[in-house]
Amino acid sequence: MLGVMVIIGILLVIAIVIAVVIVVIYNSLVTARQMVKNAWSQIDVQLQRRFDLIPNLVETVKGYMEHEKGVLEKISELRSSWANAQTVSEKASLDNQLSESLKTIMAVSENYPNLKANQNFLELQTELTSTENKIAYSRQFYNDSVTRYNIKLETFPSNLIASMFHFKAEDLFVVDNEEAKKNVKVDF
Repeated sequence: MLGVMVIIGILLVIAIVIAVVIVVIYNSLVTARQMVKNAWSQIDVQLQRRFDLIPNLVETVKGYMEHEKGVLEKISELRSSWANAQTVSEKASLDNQLSESLKTIMAVSENYPNLKANQNFLELQTELTSTENKIAYSRQFYNDSVTRYNIKLETFPSNLIASMFHFKAEDLFVVDNEEAKKNVKVDF
């Protein structure tokens, strides 16, 4: 009788330990998933900030860049598409396209000395540069958070809990522009 009680006690302790481990792992997965959501919201905030600056930029350069209306129209299109984008990959694609269009405006502005001297343009250029830096940092933070989360989903024993509770892997924020990945050639 005493032996049976000891065995039941041991089994009860093992069950409690297993339950505690499951709860701890589950909570760490939830925490990691929330960190990914927070990291994405940081990107989203910075991208929205950039999209909010665009109408001012377009208005400032519109009078100077009559020949580059196509670029300005594309930026306006991308801004409209941003509002309808739902997934990380859709927003990443729009972000990459917008970055290229903004680079074009900045490059073309070199051909317009009056525009380069315009105080509004200079302030917007500074704001956009600052925002671009914040976006780059936010992308890095997001990808780091996604990587940590996805590692938890794949490593033992958290992978067992993750599959049991239907945790899904998240996508990294990826540059889909092959030009941006190439080495820059510098000639002196």
